[in-house]
Amino acid sequence: MLLRRVEPGQYTSIRLTEHLETAQIAASIGSVGDAYDNALMESGNGLYKTECIRTTIFHQGPYKTIADVEFATAAWVEWYNNRRLHSSIGNITPVQAEQAYYAALALQGQPL
Repeated sequence: MLLRRVEPGQYTSIRLTEHLETAQIAASIGSVGDAYDNALMESGNGLYKTECIRTTIFHQGPYKTIADVEFATAAWVEWYNNRRLHSSIGNITPVQAEQAYYAALALQGQPL
């Protein structure tokens, strides 16, 4: 794959760039000093590594196979979405927040 230097430390595929230009799609490559492109993914990856991979909460003992990592990841995702309390949404689970959101939408459509 041919790479083109975009900014110091950033590279992008020439073929990808050409496809994006042909389809008239703007690339999602941040400007110098712009931390927004990768911040969310880096935060999620950091949580995953800290809470799942580097502990024995979701898997006992060392990871020996890809299946070990997959099962631990599935258990972590289930816990993260269904049982973990999130302070940014009022110390409730994401499932509870989603249920409350859709319940509020349903009420908005009801006549008083």
